Amino acid sequence: MKTKEHEEKYFRKIIDSPTGKLTLIASNTALKALLFGNTYHGFNKKNLIYEENDIISKTEKELSEYFKGERKSFNVPLDPDGTDFQKQTWNELSKIPYAERVSYQELAKRVGDIKKARAVGNANGKNPIPIIIPCHRVIAKDGSLGGYGGGLKIKEFLLNLEKHNN
Repeated sequence: MKTKEHEEKYFRKIIDSPTGKLTLIASNTALKALLFGNTYHGFNKKNLIYEENDIISKTEKELSEYFKGERKSFNVPLDPDGTDFQKQTWNELSKIPYAERVSYQELAKRVGDIKKARAVGNANGKNPIPIIIPCHRVIAKDGSLGGYGGGLKIKEFLLNLEKHNN
């Protein structure tokens, strides 16, 4: 186990997007988080280096292409921190095709237990890499948008962006 003095250093960059400021946090090998706004939630500020690295550059380029409607999937390596169940849920989220929507219940079924819709919803809400791990594509069974960590206006924007560019 790592002590606080030996915690890994992460790179951080704040970028502008059509949804507002996004904070990208990456290790040397993978994207760790994409956060709405100028934040570092969940990361020790002392361990953040305010420099760009290859992962951040690639993420910024792919996000730019996504927002222009030129990219429908991402290739940047990901390494989100979470429980095994959360990671399993995020893996299933990543399989939802561009511009498609699934219900929390359907996502729970894909994770392996339709009765775990609430747990899947909680894992969805804790997704540290929204947009790239497309939690915005999950909606309520009745077709309403449900919730979204970045706010419903951003969720609606992302869904409309994908619908328009599909």
